[in-house]
Amino acid sequence: MTESIPKAASLEIPYSFAGTTKLAEVRERFSDLAVDARSGVTLRVAGRAMLIRRQGRLCFVELHDESAKLQIMASESETRDFEAFFSLSLGDWVGIEGEVITSRRGELSVMASSWVLLAENRRGFGDKYHGISDPDLRYRQRYADLWVNEKSRQNLKIRFKTVSEIRKFLAEKDFIEVETPLLHPIASGATAKPFVTHHNALSMDLYLRVAPELYLKRLIVGGFEKVYEIGRSFRNEGISPRHNPEFTMLELYQAYVDFSSIMELTEELVAQAAIGTLGSPIITYQGMTIDLTPPWRRVTMEEAISEAIGFEVRMDMGREKLAALVKERNGNAADSYGEGKLLLELFELVAEEGLIQPTFVYDHPVEISPLARDHRTRPKFVERFEAFIAGRELANAFSELADPDEQRRRFEDQVKAKEAGDEEAMGLDQDYIRALEYGMPPTGGLGIGIDRLAMLLCDEAQIREVVAFPALRPEQD
Repeated sequence: MTESIPKAASLEIPYSFAGTTKLAEVRERFSDLAVDARSGVTLRVAGRAMLIRRQGRLCFVELHDESAKLQIMASESETRDFEAFFSLSLGDWVGIEGEVITSRRGELSVMASSWVLLAENRRGFGDKYHGISDPDLRYRQRYADLWVNEKSRQNLKIRFKTVSEIRKFLAEKDFIEVETPLLHPIASGATAKPFVTHHNALSMDLYLRVAPELYLKRLIVGGFEKVYEIGRSFRNEGISPRHNPEFTMLELYQAYVDFSSIMELTEELVAQAAIGTLGSPIITYQGMTIDLTPPWRRVTMEEAISEAIGFEVRMDMGREKLAALVKERNGNAADSYGEGKLLLELFELVAEEGLIQPTFVYDHPVEISPLARDHRTRPKFVERFEAFIAGRELANAFSELADPDEQRRRFEDQVKAKEAGDEEAMGLDQDYIRALEYGMPPTGGLGIGIDRLAMLLCDEAQIREVVAFPALRPEQD
């Protein structure tokens, strides 16, 4: 894309162009207009001139707005300032007023009687047929990419529609949408390396939130029974096909239920989001047909590992045997890892990628679940599940830990891990413990990565394809 020279004859740009009709509405309203006919109806339309063809005393423009595209015809005999119209450039924004007609070939059109330049495009839009092919340029200049790559625009429409469908679903379930702080005095709510900033007036460091969890649960303590937030979280981690440093999460909490009820809510929510967005719970992802229809498969973490590895694996087989299994598969078996962390490492090495159809993996070790409630029948485990689709984690949920004494012990273990060098370990949030001391009822909680759900519904393997403005390295001069 190269910078072009401004038009020699500058045209006065208006402050507005009111009263326009969407191009999709024009197409629908006049779809039955006969070939080579005039409707007698004059309308105003506006958009970008994305294809320009000059033919003698006629000029044809393919006008695009957010809803559709439509042919604009201009003629020397009917169009005011025809010579100036003839000099329009690809990508110029134009306002048109004229009669709806069909051409001799039957193409629905607007015959321009008057027009106005709304904005001048001084840069190119890439190749006429293939748009912008350079990935870095596409992500860095998304405003141009959206005009020439239909899939990019469609991805964002699906993403935004998905969020809208989730909100509608939760409203029907009587959940209240809330807002919680983005700046936290303590990095907590998830195991992740945070971004840190400094508040000058308060003379203190603050952290961009890694998760809204602890504040949402404070609202449960305060008497709200069904709350959720869809918002940004931030983790100071690498960029990959599945990760962006800032990302969108849905987190919800419901009083008086446990993780089994949240399982049912999760599968219903995801299926309804797919139906509302794509029209069906059966989708195609990277060549695989995936059925999101509830109920989803349920399997413990130990069972998932055993199925993938070919023999029974249990956490109580001991640290030495688990570490050996991890090392045999070139995994990380650090000396600081207990049986629970090794079990997770083994799961990620052998089982995760094979979970293609929607699957709930439940019964996680306490060691890797500092905010989840102890399992009611299995010592050293908690009541937690993760949902996997197409080999990727989509959701994480617990029966929430409500015992302030046990929560303090879990936080203290996290502090020890941080002191031992774990940059992702949580801090000790004294105020949250104080909140639990006021009493939190039995509660189920859920987190869903909106970006990953959008990837699934858009059939995209790269997170950048469903984020409007992904994180990028600085532009090179």
